[in-house]
Amino acid sequence: MIDQADYDFIVKLESRASQPEQRKALIDENSSQFVRTILALLARISKEQTVQYILTLLDDLLQEEKQRVELFKAYSQRRRESVWAPFFGMLHRQDGFIVNQASRIIAKIACWGNQLMEHTELLHYLSWLREQLRLPSNEYIQTVARCLQMMLRVGPYRQAFCDIDGIATLASVLSTKVNYQIQYQLVFCLWCLSFDADIVMRMKKYNLIPICADVLCESEKEKVNRIVCAFFRHLLEKPTDSMMVRESALSMVHCKVLKQVELLVQKKYDDPEHEDDLQFLFERLSTSIQDLSSFDEYASELKAGRLEWSPVHKSERFWHENATKLNERNYELLKILVRLLETSKDSLVLCVAAHDVGEYVRHYPRGKTVIEQLGAKELVMRMLTSDDPNVRYNALIAVQKIMVHNWEYLGKQIEDKAKAETGGGGKSGGSQSQQASSIRLTVETSAPADDGSKMPPPPPQSLPEIQE
Repeated sequence: MIDQADYDFIVKLESRASQPEQRKALIDENSSQFVRTILALLARISKEQTVQYILTLLDDLLQEEKQRVELFKAYSQRRRESVWAPFFGMLHRQDGFIVNQASRIIAKIACWGNQLMEHTELLHYLSWLREQLRLPSNEYIQTVARCLQMMLRVGPYRQAFCDIDGIATLASVLSTKVNYQIQYQLVFCLWCLSFDADIVMRMKKYNLIPICADVLCESEKEKVNRIVCAFFRHLLEKPTDSMMVRESALSMVHCKVLKQVELLVQKKYDDPEHEDDLQFLFERLSTSIQDLSSFDEYASELKAGRLEWSPVHKSERFWHENATKLNERNYELLKILVRLLETSKDSLVLCVAAHDVGEYVRHYPRGKTVIEQLGAKELVMRMLTSDDPNVRYNALIAVQKIMVHNWEYLGKQIEDKAKAETGGGGKSGGSQSQQASSIRLTVETSAPADDGSKMPPPPPQSLPEIQE
């Protein structure tokens, strides 16, 4: 039950629904009663339809005049109560409309008040938003994203969102097939976060450029293109680390951002800021490729996780000159390559990654030891049982290259033994060749079988002989 004072006030408020000035005067003259009535109704009424109405009314009144959030804060301070408690409690209701309407109100109070949300409550609310984004088929995901957009406009809230690994959630959702509105909202969140240079530095590990590049290249909506370009500009402008800026630019080029920008820059837009962003990206990315080396190209491709049969992979000169560079920064690039072998579901990526592991081992004397320590050898061996014949083929080639050092050692033993038996003569060539062939056959047939009993189907072409 509600008391008479609350009943009388809500009736007066409803009677002024179409009279904004009179409604404003009523609230201004009875601010404490206004807050008391709203909170009392939410606390005492259980009928969902009525609760929905009260929350919608409050949301509209706050939207109408942002400073009204201070009425709730002042009321709770006088009573030494939490301004958040009445609304946090509703985040766990069964009715989705009530839950998300309460969330909208929390965001408004947190963003429009004179005082920031306290740290404990902030982490609680941001964690709730993060989990709501992760829910499959959440019909209120636009509302959730809208609340997050509001929160991340406030500088001090951004770091807290990063601390709960919120960026990973944004990346994960953007990687799925969401509609253009959600794409816009989530990239908007990334754009807000990218105002902080420290956060931009932290973004590197989430591989956001390939994800957002796909959004840019596939979307036909101007507002989506606009916000992605604005975000990319921040990635090139905000960091103080010139090496990171260069890597970001090369990653964008590899992910075809420059090609898309070249198309977009030819169009006419009403938004001068968007035109400026496009021109900035065009000039910066064009400059970045002028001194692009083959290794820069390879590193960019690898870091983007988008391996393809670009010329560098099959270049003998490239591997001869650059294999040892995979050891730099504590094997940073090699570890990325191994991670792709472990996590990628793309057959093309797996084929190229297996090939590159083999080339690394072939051109770096200690390569076999390194890849064994990183677990790459085991991963390549597992690929021999793949359902994809191309994956099996490239894995088998890589296994041959991994074993080549053993062959060279055994081949030397055979040669020395033959020379000892013949006094260094040349008659032992046939025997040596037969023994070496036997070794090759042993290695090749020891690969894991496709179904436990059969070798994988033959590759599209015969396997090259490995020179001893």
